[in-house]
Amino acid sequence: MKIVLAIDGSDFSKAAIQALAKMPLPNDSEVSIINVYEHPAMSTPELITTAGSLDGYYQEFINNAQKMGEKIVSEAADELKNKNETLLITTNVVSGLPKREILEKAEAFNADLIVVGSQGQGAFSRFLLGSVSQYLATHAKCSVLIVKEKDQN
Repeated sequence: MKIVLAIDGSDFSKAAIQALAKMPLPNDSEVSIINVYEHPAMSTPELITTAGSLDGYYQEFINNAQKMGEKIVSEAADELKNKNETLLITTNVVSGLPKREILEKAEAFNADLIVVGSQGQGAFSRFLLGSVSQYLATHAKCSVLIVKEKDQN
């Protein structure tokens, strides 16, 4: 079984890692853990041409996002390996739009399953921001498991 686990370090992602760790998986299962960060210029493209002085800021952001992403995927890989030593795990940290990058990774990996955490957004937030999990559920060519964080009460 080939699985893409998409995480961002949030509590919702931690719930997805825990859910995957509890799943009984075949011994030859492969898990590709991906963390996607958005480059700040993606949301403010007009600044690229008008503010050359922001280059240092962008590079610092990218370096920090890459380091944080590597920490997030490394910790997830360790947790999964502790639960199932037979898993073949690879990790990726990439820049881009999360829903697009996750979907592309799943297709390139020929995934059987995508596992993501639910952000728990309401309808209005989904309308304004879009929902990564909703997008994946409607556009992926494989199954998608959207893990909801259990109430801590």
